[in-house]
Amino acid sequence: MSIPTIEPGKTRVGWIGTGVMGSSMVGHLMNVGFAATVYNRNRSKAEALLGRGARWADSPAEVARNSDVIFTIVGFPRDVREVLLGAQGALAGAARGSVLVDMTTSEPSLAVEIYEAAKAKGVHSVDAPVSGGDVGAREARLSIMLGGDKGVVEALNPLWNAMGKTIVHQGGPGAGQHTKMVNQILIASGMIGVCEALLYGYKAGLDLPTVLQSVGSGAAGSWSLSNLGPRIMNNNFDPGFFVEHFIKDMGIALEESRRMGLCLPGLALANQLYLAVQAQGMGRNGTHALHLALAKLAGVDWKNRG
Repeated sequence: MSIPTIEPGKTRVGWIGTGVMGSSMVGHLMNVGFAATVYNRNRSKAEALLGRGARWADSPAEVARNSDVIFTIVGFPRDVREVLLGAQGALAGAARGSVLVDMTTSEPSLAVEIYEAAKAKGVHSVDAPVSGGDVGAREARLSIMLGGDKGVVEALNPLWNAMGKTIVHQGGPGAGQHTKMVNQILIASGMIGVCEALLYGYKAGLDLPTVLQSVGSGAAGSWSLSNLGPRIMNNNFDPGFFVEHFIKDMGIALEESRRMGLCLPGLALANQLYLAVQAQGMGRNGTHALHLALAKLAGVDWKNRG
């Protein structure tokens, strides 16, 4: 099966899922000269891209019929299955030698299933989940975790380089998704620490921005503290990544850990706390909305604090 040569101005890119992150990511590909055909369940979320010259398609299959490399970044594994393997999914419209790239955080087993289904049709498949949130997507400095055939992954370097800064081939089909689970496990417990630390600093009467200056660059520093800590202080809980999607990711990681016979109590605790965040009506807020749920447990009216 031939591997495509990727060239701006020649390679046609398809993009399915133009939400918080996807719209920025395909925008970067357009910036470096790739023509794009896009699809989203809600067309209004693609209007800005259409205004820049992207072509609209009425289904994932139509995207694939007009593309050499087809990217997906959607919400849940069931959405991945629908837009890639459904009757009007991208694989149904993909030509032999084209490439499917799923950048959704999804199930490793589904990534393997997609790879095998694509291979049977003469189509390449890569799982390529990302980390970096909305900021990383806007600034083209995502970490991209890649699973699939090495030759195909390397052929797509011009596309990865337009969207990210840390690009690592992790192994065969599903390896990218397993690596993203490692990422999410790290974030889950770390976010608890960020929120509890800020609550402690507040109750101790400290000036939180000043505290962040001291601790952010030391051993306690983290991406979440530096990037989401200021948002928490400013009561900005808009999503860089939705709580409901994070709960989905933790569920996948917990299921995989059970399959492997692993006990991950920290992840289990974080999952329960985030379920409380969702139960309080904040499922469509950013993951740092955990702070509001923990503040409520502590009896702190964070949004109206003096």
